[in-house]
Amino acid sequence: QDAIDRKEKRSETFKTAVHGLETDTPALKTEELGRRAPQWVRDNLVTMCMRCREPFNAITRRRHHCRACGYVVCARCSDYKAELQYDGNRPNRVCQECFIFLTGHTVLEDREGKHKGILEKGAAEVSSRSLLCSSLQLLDKNGKGGTRGWFVIPQDDPLVLYIYAAPQDVRAHTSIPLLGYHVRDMPQSESRHLFQLVQSRQVFTFVADTEELKQRWMKAMARSAAGITHPEEEEEEDADE
Repeated sequence: QDAIDRKEKRSETFKTAVHGLETDTPALKTEELGRRAPQWVRDNLVTMCMRCREPFNAITRRRHHCRACGYVVCARCSDYKAELQYDGNRPNRVCQECFIFLTGHTVLEDREGKHKGILEKGAAEVSSRSLLCSSLQLLDKNGKGGTRGWFVIPQDDPLVLYIYAAPQDVRAHTSIPLLGYHVRDMPQSESRHLFQLVQSRQVFTFVADTEELKQRWMKAMARSAAGITHPEEEEEEDADE
């Protein structure tokens, strides 16, 4: 009975772990793990390990794929071998979570005490339950350069804008509390669709890919800045006016 309980617990844990991939990347069902080859998450969709959340680099932290779940992980998080049925029961590189699930072995955790912070929400999971999400560019203060990333306003945290480096990252690199900001339209400049968030001396300038996307973001940010967390609230305000 104890073995059954442990297996069921691992199953539930893994179900939550394999959710959150983009809609065009179907996750394996728990019972298919190791029995069917996974669809790999593309390298260019992540900038950090999908398990430990440490950024990748070309020298000390390179990208690897877990052969069981398809996640992009670093060498440390994929330093495990498990026999996979779809590959003739040959040992394959897998991530720690898949190793535990497939073998039943426990692994000593060396990152105890590391609490999940406000930014540690996976981009794919948040995007699937968002008010709006897309690629945008955030310009620097002089307006000549900037950072392109994946921007999300979550349904369960609608007053905050989360900024990810890539749409599959498991941790946002920054966030902007939207409440109290003013959304300012800007004229099109060199085919760039610009708009700003302004509060006192704090100004954020964004570039959208299209005018239609720009208008959608301006509307979504204006709602959040006004503290409107549900569409029904906006309809009530319009009726009052």
